[in-house]
Amino acid sequence: MRKEQILGSQTAKRGFQNEDDIVDKFNNWQNDDDVHKWLLIMEYQLDKIQFVNAVKLSGFKTDVQVQVTIKLKEAVDVQNLQVKLVSNLNGFNQIDKRWVDKYIEMWDIPQKISILLKRYTGELEPTIKCPKDNRRMFANEFTFIEQEDILNWLNNNKSLIVSDILKGRGQFAAEWILVAQKVNANSRWILKPMNFCLNHFGNGKIEITSQGNFKIGRITMQRKGGDNGRDTAKMLQFKINPAELFFD
Repeated sequence: MRKEQILGSQTAKRGFQNEDDIVDKFNNWQNDDDVHKWLLIMEYQLDKIQFVNAVKLSGFKTDVQVQVTIKLKEAVDVQNLQVKLVSNLNGFNQIDKRWVDKYIEMWDIPQKISILLKRYTGELEPTIKCPKDNRRMFANEFTFIEQEDILNWLNNNKSLIVSDILKGRGQFAAEWILVAQKVNANSRWILKPMNFCLNHFGNGKIEITSQGNFKIGRITMQRKGGDNGRDTAKMLQFKINPAELFFD
């Protein structure tokens, strides 16, 4: 099978319920047609593989780490996969959420921008009369200058932001995104390299939406909300629709 024949979306024999299913499939690689295709996409020659071992990780951008031992070689090759399980092809998936202070630390956010972000999430109270939500401010409730300031900062730091929220940093940074439909019938998957995903989701303009949130390309940046009114509702979160990769 030629490589270009397997790069697209593929129908799976059964559905994917969780990351454990992906781990089990890799650990049964010799008998799993899906895994054969995944390994070919990763540019391995199947007849050169001696052993495959997969483990599930937590707390990192990588959900499943795949360790591939090549025949006649002492070193073990490692591939880090971020797994996105979807049941609704039009649904959104949270890819990162933290307190604004953590993003300040990560991205060296200047004080005037961090204050705006905290007003946006509700860590700081609104500074206008009669806001749409007494707990916080929407982005389109900031002054024109404030909106320009935050949009300019996002534009200037776009590459760093997109990379950190999708790929992460360090030895457990994700190198691939595997999107799998979480259903039992007519399920399918698509595996894309992270550089492709960074370009797909990050490509496009940065803007304030009519709902008063932020868009960074195809990524939504918004107040977390929910959580039955707990303080964690004031965190900042980033969301994508992973199923878009099926149609790109």
